[in-house]
Amino acid sequence: MTRRRALGILLVVAWLGLMGWHARDSYLQPEMTRLAQATLSLEPGTYFYAVRMGGQVVGMASSRLDTIPDGFLLEDRLSLEIQAMAAEGAATAGTTVHLSQTLQMTRFSFELSSDAGRFQASGEMQGDSLLQVVVEAGGGPEELSFRVGDRPLSAAALPLRIARGGELRVGRVLRFPVFDPSTVSTRQVEVEVMERDTIILPDSAIRDPGSGRWAGDGGRPVTAWRLKERYGGIEVESWIDEDGRMIRSSSPMGLSLERMPFELVDQERSDRLLADRGGSSPDLVFSTAIAADAELTDLEAGDELRFLLSGVELDGFELDGGRQELRGDTLVVRRERMDELTPGFSLPYPRMDLADHLRPEPLIQSGDPRVERVARDAVRALGPGRADPTRAALRLNDVVHQMLDKEITFSLPSALQVLETRRGDCNEHTVLYVALARALGLPARTAVGLVHLEGSFFYHAWPEVWLGEWVAVDPTLGQGPAGVTHLRFMTGNLAQQVEIARLIGNLRIRSLS
Repeated sequence: MTRRRALGILLVVAWLGLMGWHARDSYLQPEMTRLAQATLSLEPGTYFYAVRMGGQVVGMASSRLDTIPDGFLLEDRLSLEIQAMAAEGAATAGTTVHLSQTLQMTRFSFELSSDAGRFQASGEMQGDSLLQVVVEAGGGPEELSFRVGDRPLSAAALPLRIARGGELRVGRVLRFPVFDPSTVSTRQVEVEVMERDTIILPDSAIRDPGSGRWAGDGGRPVTAWRLKERYGGIEVESWIDEDGRMIRSSSPMGLSLERMPFELVDQERSDRLLADRGGSSPDLVFSTAIAADAELTDLEAGDELRFLLSGVELDGFELDGGRQELRGDTLVVRRERMDELTPGFSLPYPRMDLADHLRPEPLIQSGDPRVERVARDAVRALGPGRADPTRAALRLNDVVHQMLDKEITFSLPSALQVLETRRGDCNEHTVLYVALARALGLPARTAVGLVHLEGSFFYHAWPEVWLGEWVAVDPTLGQGPAGVTHLRFMTGNLAQQVEIARLIGNLRIRSLS
């Protein structure tokens, strides 16, 4: 009996030990080891997407995943033909990311091209905490270094990481540092798995011999998961398959992507281009405008206006400060009086407290000799008054306003590119003004928000300069100072500016003046 009992105990111990080894192998392995094993079954392939706006195809996208000796290669391509304020514009963007076996970004390249110029960024991880980046946006390449606490994921690889990491469970909330090459910045992204469903997805296209038209093959059922990404107050929804490859997605700008066979995407795109000869394409600028409840044109040059803001959470915006005061949900905007300002310094600005607003940046090449020369020439007519920051600020406003032709562009502009093309919209006017101001030693920054024009509020960018306080000017509209229907929501570089997208389709504005 004792031997039987001992044998039984040994069997139980052996069984428990076996289960323990199994648990260790299956559940207690290091996360990266399990992830590397999970990615072994990732299948290479290329998918195509119709890019829609207002139900109409306005472009095409593709995503190619391939295996390479040390991991994976992920290539995303996008081409758009969009109408903005009755002007047609085209742009192409491409991202190539090298991923390790655990889907971590090892290096990347990004390019955005349009007839207004080209922006390129490429980079490589050095160890686990240093990202070396080279940016080219007119002029020579500029090298940047970013310290990252955790090695960031590529934005394109985020769905792959969630799927292969075994995280596709409804209700699961995850947070990752994500690198966005289009803004050359890392942001914290929260992802929530919302639901699981089955989607009928066309696998291939069949051509009708009579009409020559392509049609879907009827499709096949695909298990799909709906994800909601949140960052900076912005929400993006997408459906992915069990491999983490995107099926469809929508953005706050009104653009959506839908996976389809190439032939169907190309056919829809061709149909849209033919139909658009009649001007039927949706307008990007007007589709993102916010209606005003009153005509404010006559009040633009006034001293003060008050606006009731609703529909969005206002935390995180830079609504308070300078010419603006936020009282609860009421925004008060006052127009500066230039003759009453007392800057308290002569150019160049003599102190270091505003150094961030004086130094060059990748798109603001204020230290380039070509920018410095144009800046000096712009204020030469002021004579001894060129050291007066207020007079210099107003002079630059007039010079930039007169220098550039007013055109809608689809680009990430740099000051040097704008000097070459001499045309652009508010972004080009602003980046050139800020670069010229900094070249003179005048602290300047980019403000983004809304401006009232012809009965609606539109996305807009303009400069602010330090004249003892931050003062808004607008070289695009030729206003110095800027009118009181300029509502600032953010200041800073491109990575910060994109957060204004959460206003689109949500913000409501009521004039109280």
